[in-house]
This record gives sequence, C-alpha cells and structure tokens, in this order.
Amino acid sequence: MIKVAAYCRVSTDKDDQINSFESQKGYFERQINLNPDWELTEIYADEGLTGTSTKKRKAFNKMIADAHLGKFNLILTKEVSRFARNTVDTLQYTRELKALNIGVRFLLDNIYTLDADAELRLTIMASLAQEESRKTSERVKWGQKRQMEKGVVFGRDMLGYDVINGVMHINEEGAEIVKLIFHKFVFEKKGCCTIARELREAGYKTITGNTMWSNTVILKALRNEKYCGDLTQKKTYTPDYLTHSKKYNHGEEDFVTLKNHHEPIIDREVWDMAQEELKKKSPSDEIKLKHSNRYPLSGKIFCASCGGHFVSRTKKRKDGSRYKAWRCFAAAQHGKEKIDSAGNKIGCNVAAQIRDEDFMLVIQKVVEALEINKDAIIKGIADVLKIVFASENETYIDCDETNKKINNLKCKIQRLLDLYLSEDLTKEAYREKKAEYEKEIARLEKLLNGAKNNTYEYDADAAVKDVCEYIKKILYATERDEVFYKNLVEKIVVHSRERIDVYLNLLPHKWSVVLNSALEQSDLCGSISGTTYLYRSASPL
Repeated sequence: MIKVAAYCRVSTDKDDQINSFESQKGYFERQINLNPDWELTEIYADEGLTGTSTKKRKAFNKMIADAHLGKFNLILTKEVSRFARNTVDTLQYTRELKALNIGVRFLLDNIYTLDADAELRLTIMASLAQEESRKTSERVKWGQKRQMEKGVVFGRDMLGYDVINGVMHINEEGAEIVKLIFHKFVFEKKGCCTIARELREAGYKTITGNTMWSNTVILKALRNEKYCGDLTQKKTYTPDYLTHSKKYNHGEEDFVTLKNHHEPIIDREVWDMAQEELKKKSPSDEIKLKHSNRYPLSGKIFCASCGGHFVSRTKKRKDGSRYKAWRCFAAAQHGKEKIDSAGNKIGCNVAAQIRDEDFMLVIQKVVEALEINKDAIIKGIADVLKIVFASENETYIDCDETNKKINNLKCKIQRLLDLYLSEDLTKEAYREKKAEYEKEIARLEKLLNGAKNNTYEYDADAAVKDVCEYIKKILYATERDEVFYKNLVEKIVVHSRERIDVYLNLLPHKWSVVLNSALEQSDLCGSISGTTYLYRSASPL
C-alpha cells in the first residue's frame, strides 16, 4: 500500500467554490479512490492565493518536514501553479523529495517527478507559472498606482478616520483624541511619553481598542500628514514579487502625494507648528518609528509573562565600548507590573536585561545540540556548488545576437515616440513602455560589458572547499553566523534571566536553556559553556 499525501492552496474568497478546501478535498479523495493501492494520509492546505514564496506557507513547510519523517511515499497536487509559482522553489523541493524517493504527481499537468524527463517538463511549466505571476504583479501595481493618483486610499482605518471603499471619513470619537494629542504637544508643550501616560490614565482607547498608549503611537500621529488633509501613498513598496516582503520606500519608487485630498482634523497652521516643534527635538529624544531588521533577532524575542516583544537598547561600558541589550518593552516603559490610577495593568515582572551576544551564544549552543546529519548537509551543499560552478563555466554570451536585441529595442522606443506624437498612445502608456525597454537595454548592455571584461579566473574546487569549511564551522557551532541564526530561529521566549526557550523553524521541538543564576551579567558571556544545560521537550509542540 502506497501512503499518499495531497497538497493544495485554498482560496479565502467565499465565492470561489472551485478552490475551496472542501472542493479540493473531494477532488483528491476521488483521485485516490481510483487507485486501490493508494491510501490517503493527510491533505495539507494553505489559505491564500499566492504561491510565489513558500516562506509563509505553513502547511507546505509541515508537509516537507513530514516527508523527511517518512510519513508518506507520494504527493498529489492539482498543477504546478498550485504547488509553487517560483521556479527555484519548485525544482528545489521536488529534488529534495526525489532524494527521499518521494514523487510529486501534478495531475492536470500530467507530470510525475520520478520520471526521467520530469525535470525538463517541470522547469517549463514552473517558468510559465512564475512569468504569469510576474505579469500579474506588474498589472496590479500599475493599476493600484493609477487608482492612487485618482485619490483612492489603499490602507486601513486609523485613529480619527475610517477608510470605506477607498474614501476617508472622519471618525468623530477618534478625531477628538487626535485634536487632544496635537493640543497637548503644540500648546501645552508636553512630550510624547507624558501625552501617552495622560491618555492612558484618562481611559482613552487606541485604534486597537485598548488603553495602552505609547510614545511611538503619539509620535506617529504627530507626523501623519493625513491629519491636515494631505495624502501620501507608497510609503512602502514590494521590491520582489516572489517574496512579497514590503520595505520602506526611501526613494526607490515615486511617492503619490495629493494636497488637500480629504477633510482635515487638524488645521494646517497647527500641523505646521507641530512639525516645527518636532524639528527642535534633539536626536536623543527621537524614537525610531519603524521596526528595524538590521539585527538578526529583531522581532523574534518575546516575554513569557506578558507576551510582549523584547526591545534593544545600546549600552555603554565603563571602558567606552558599546553593546546591545534586550529587555521586555512593558518593563522598560513602566517597570514592574502594577495597576495605574485609571485601573490599567501596566509593566511586567520579567525585568531581565540580556545582551545580544549572550543570545547569540545561546543559539550557538542550540545549534551544537541539534541531532541532524550535518555531514550529509555539507555534502549536499558541495554537490550543488559543483553543479553551479560547472554551469557558470559553460555560460556564453553571443555578443552579436545581444547587440541585435539592443538595436531592436531602440527601434521600438522610436516607434513608441511616433505613436505618441500621432496621439495613438497616451503619455502614461508611452512612459511606462519606454521605461520597460530602457531597463531591458541596460540589462543587456551590462551582460555585454561583463562578457568583455570577464578576465577573472578561480579554482572551483578550492572555492567549494572554502565554502564547505565555513558551513562546517557553523553547523558544528565552532563559529557563529548572524544571517544563519536569523533564518534558523523562529522565536525566543524569555521566562527569566535564568531560563530561555528557543524555537527553530520547521522543527517541532523547543530547546530550553537554563543559566546559572549566580552568574553576573558581565560574567555570562565566556562562562556560559560551563553553566548552560540544554534539553529538548519530551513531546512535539
């Protein structure tokens, strides 16, 4: 009997019955019932419509982990586009499963990955799916920007405004709080921390419905141009349609700004006064508005008592050197847990302050304790690198053909201009298409320059050996690597200065690190190896 798993991505749209979980479950059950040698083990289903990245697809990642545990011998999925629209992911995971002697059968595409010609056909289908995703992403972004230019708001409700069908409507209750914040800051000359405390004690509720105001929330409100009637959009952008990760826009893309777009809550004169007051503040009084990803543990450390995040602060030693320390945000803001004058519970009793390098040392110990075949991983990396270097050495640029493509694109740009001058093409369409051709020209010219100037030679075997030596140091925990730790660690939960739980991505266990409470903070780093004890939870999480 062959144990069979099925994978599908199900729609969150109530009207999309074809891609609903029940519909796809019935589809796979019928397929498996047609074969008397098949037995269904589990159907893995991810909600949502995107398949360009597997990073946030929990069911998919669980399926891969279960494959390594030998829970099934075959995976069924409808088509390549439902499995992944990223060609690299498709090939990577099907190869990984093939190494485990687990085939993936794409029913509608009639591809079975254990067949001899499967990878070629799979590459073609996956590339088509990825290209369709790219085109869809470009069409959506282009359409959204046109809508933004027309004044349509892409965003959620905020304090003082409700966003309904892309239109901002004043919320009177929230608007009164916004006016109070600006009045306290501009006319009463109060700071952000003081305003946050007074609002909390008075029982005013934030946009999320609680009374836990912070100086960050106040500062965001004071800087938000929407309160004076202006609208600026595209403050964030998505640089890669495959990952869908957003980044703050620091000029990489044009902002869409509309003056006097909607009814203001704050008079422009008061708004300008607030901005001038903010400029007077010294850098030490400013707080960062956006979450920073510069540090590998940012957003990953949580308090076991209150559930809040740990935040980092830069500290200075007596010798003048600096280090980064982490502390529970609630404890840092309000001290120990207590009830304020308005009856709100504030603060936290987990007052542990732990250095960044100590967390890194804890993770290093967890990596050292991992029960995995590290030599097999290193060998797999070496095999992949050899293939990459071999294909790179075979790369050839046809300079004559590339020059022809460049000249062809330049002719297309000229034809675009003719169409625009004859009024057969709008200015927006002309600019967009011209930019697309110019981008492709720049890419081809870069390839040509690389082909002409490529005099660099390297020893592929030596390069593979160097990389594998470095990977070996990381896996055997003789050397730390922050990038590796950032991707490995799912979260860290701090119970106290003496107990820290570490959770790793895709591994259904936790590692608890128990530290000797007699150690002083300054002695922890360097002494930890003799006073740290690791144990894995007895049962999967």
